[in-house]
Amino acid sequence: MSYQVLARKYRPKNFETLVGQEHVVRALTHALESKRLHHAYLFTGTRGVGKTTLSRILAKSLNCTGIDGQGGITAEPCGVCQACTEIDADRYLDYIEMDAASNGGKDEIKDLIERAAYKPGIGRFKVFMIDEVHMLTKPAEAALLKTLEEPPPHVKFIFATTEPQKIPVTILSRCQRYDFKRIGQQ
Repeated sequence: MSYQVLARKYRPKNFETLVGQEHVVRALTHALESKRLHHAYLFTGTRGVGKTTLSRILAKSLNCTGIDGQGGITAEPCGVCQACTEIDADRYLDYIEMDAASNGGKDEIKDLIERAAYKPGIGRFKVFMIDEVHMLTKPAEAALLKTLEEPPPHVKFIFATTEPQKIPVTILSRCQRYDFKRIGQQ
C-alpha cells in the first residue's frame, strides 16, 4: 500500500468541490461554457489556495470526452473518461506540470517549447502548467515569450506563482490573470 499525502488524497476533482475561489471558478466556467478560451492563464496567490488543483480541473475540462467518449470542452468534467482519470492519477500524456524553481532554465523551456510544437497525443489540448513561474531565468523567459506571442492552437499554458510582481510585463500582458484569495476557516 502506497502512502499519499492527505492534501492530494482529498484534492478537489471538479469546480463544484473547490472551495474559497468562487470568483475564479465563476469566470473559468463561463469561459468554458461560452468556448471563449485564452491561450495562457496566470494563477496568483499564497501557498495552498488551490492554484495547482484548479489547473488540473481546467485541464480536465479542456480534454474531457465524457462518459460516452463524444463530449467536448465542458465546465463539468465527467471524472470517468481517460483524460479525467489520468489527469487525477498524474499520468496524462498531454498535461505536463513543471516546477520552475528546480527546472526553470533555458534548456528546460526549450524542451517544453519543442514538445508544444507537436499536436496532443490523445487529448484536444496540450496543457503546460508551470508552477512558480517567477523563478524562470531571464534566458528561459525570453525563450518562452515567442511561443506565448504566437501559440499553437492546440496548446494552453497555465502559470502559477506566489510572487506575480517578479514576472516580466511582457509575459504578464499575454496572460489572463486570476488572483486567488486566502481560504478562511470554514
